[in-house]
Amino acid sequence: MKFLAVLLAAGMLAFLGAVICIIASVPLAASPARALPGGADNASVASGAAASPGPQRSLSALHGAGGSAGPPALPGAPAASAHPLPPGPLFSRFLCTPLAAACPSGAQQGDAAGAAPGEREELLLLQSTAEQLRQTALQQEARIRADQDTIRELTGKLGRCESGLPRGLQGAGPRRDTMADGPWDSPALILELEDAVRALRDRIDRLEQELPARVNLSATPAPVSAVPTGLHSKMDQLEGQLLAQVLALEKERAALSHSSRRQRQEVEKELDVLQGRVAELEHGSSAYSPPDAFKISIPIRNNYMYARVRKVLPELYAFTACMWLRSRSSGTGQGTPFSYSVPGQANEIVLLEAGHEPMELLINDKVAQLPLSLKDNGWHHICIAWTTRDGLWSAYQDGELQGSGENLAAWHPIKPHGILILGQEQDTLGGRFDATQAFVGDIAQFNLWDHALTPAQVLGIANCTAPLLGNVLPWEDKLVEAFGGATKTAFDVCKGRAKA
Repeated sequence: MKFLAVLLAAGMLAFLGAVICIIASVPLAASPARALPGGADNASVASGAAASPGPQRSLSALHGAGGSAGPPALPGAPAASAHPLPPGPLFSRFLCTPLAAACPSGAQQGDAAGAAPGEREELLLLQSTAEQLRQTALQQEARIRADQDTIRELTGKLGRCESGLPRGLQGAGPRRDTMADGPWDSPALILELEDAVRALRDRIDRLEQELPARVNLSATPAPVSAVPTGLHSKMDQLEGQLLAQVLALEKERAALSHSSRRQRQEVEKELDVLQGRVAELEHGSSAYSPPDAFKISIPIRNNYMYARVRKVLPELYAFTACMWLRSRSSGTGQGTPFSYSVPGQANEIVLLEAGHEPMELLINDKVAQLPLSLKDNGWHHICIAWTTRDGLWSAYQDGELQGSGENLAAWHPIKPHGILILGQEQDTLGGRFDATQAFVGDIAQFNLWDHALTPAQVLGIANCTAPLLGNVLPWEDKLVEAFGGATKTAFDVCKGRAKA
């Protein structure tokens, strides 16, 4: 705003000076002829103005190439003067110092040289954009310099008009006009001066309208160029976009790392299975044995031989437990084929035959007697189904329904995070086994579902026509671990039962 005020003041001052020149020239031209001080005439004034240093030109430059090089001598005035008048002081009223609008140096662009190959294309795009902005800034700087030169030229012309013409018109005699060929009091000269002043004023107004849009150097005490400000804003925006791209790449790399880790775990799992099969072949296994083709054998009654399931059960509102059993108890009770205990309840689920009592199913210490018999020392398929709604239960042997009932721990859900033991009854969570309640014999194909199987499904499993693995607990080699001398050997129950 300060620069604009200075420019307006200079324009007004120039306009007033031109008007003063016109007003001063008309009465002097009409007065009697007087000799200029020191014998100076218009020619000497023109020659002095031409010899003055700097880029100033004569006022006739305002009229273009059509203006005369020098005014004709007025009638009665001497042709030349021996004492030329020294040139008046010519100076510029405006001083514009352009600010450098340099773009960021190549050193800053070189910081991204070590970026990942995937980011190199983004960096090249940023460099191209920065170079375009730098070229635009240089073009704006060139235009500003050209406008400054034009302002200096106009200022010099106004200075000569204000200082040179009144001093050259101090003589009383007739003189030649430096702006036109006519006399000073001619209407044509007055019109020509008015046109020159009007053209000058229009040019100054036009520059005043163009300069604020191109440069704003004097708006604050510490000038800041608009071009670098726009450049920095663009660079900040591009930097934000680059940062967003880097963050996206980091997230994608983390996702890929997680996916590769999961795939590696799956591959390691498959390798473990393959290594187990290779180990079986190396130990003399003549045929491939599927993961569920094995049995747990407990040869004698004791309180330290058992098998433990290495999987945690969820909360259950219904279940079906099926297994193949071969008892070797010699008629003294079958013991406990399996027991499931949870914190705070040792008898959450127990299948038990103690002494000469019938087989019993315990759920949360509630008891139901089952019409099942395993006393012939042969293989039998046993299934127990239960649901918490009304405590309904069903007992199957060799695919046939042997009995059912209700009100067995009705509306009691089976608690999760317990311990499932094969061959022993738990008096505490995972321990305190009683030898009199231990199972003696073989256990195979123990599967657990979270719903009640249909009679047709139970029959298909018992006949080996529709084998089915449990959806909660399947019978797999890796999920069952033998302890205390209990053995785990390969065995296909459907083939072995036919041979027995």
